This record gives sequence, C-alpha cells and structure tokens, in this order.
Amino acid sequence: MSDRVDVRITPYRDGPLLVRGPVRLVAPEGTELEPRRRTLALCRCGKSKLRPFCDGTHKQIGFRAAAGDEAQASARSASGSAAASSG
Repeated sequence: MSDRVDVRITPYRDGPLLVRGPVRLVAPEGTELEPRRRTLALCRCGKSKLRPFCDGTHKQIGFRAAAGDEAQASARSASGSAAASSG
C-alpha cells in the first residue's frame, strides 16, 4: 500500500482552480492560511475580495481565461502525477 496522497488541481473554464487533497497554503510573507473547506477554490481572475480564495467575482466581471489554459494545466497535472508516482 502506498503512503502517497493525491492532490488534484482542476481549472474550471473561466473560473477558479479547484484544489482537492491535503495542501498547505502559505502567504507571501510566510504565514500559513487556514482553509475552511476540504476543497479549495483559488481565484484566477485576480478580483476576489477573499484572495487567494474565489468569491465568484469572475462571473460578475466576465472573466475569460486564456485559450487552452485548462488543457495545459490538466496536462501538467497529469505529468506531475506520473513523475511523483515514479519517484
């Protein structure tokens, strides 16, 4: 049995990054941020009042992610999982 715990990051089209799994979230000054949920929604639009967490503002401002962001992030996530499992 493996001790490895999976963390999955899913970019939602024109919305937040959903992070599932155990992670430590650290602010730029080094303080640890306490997540209030098991699944984190991280802001990608930069306008959330709860940054780094998403508050839904992306819908109000019509945020659009760059074309292909979701596919590229999924590919990186998959290759990172493969590297982690082989190491």
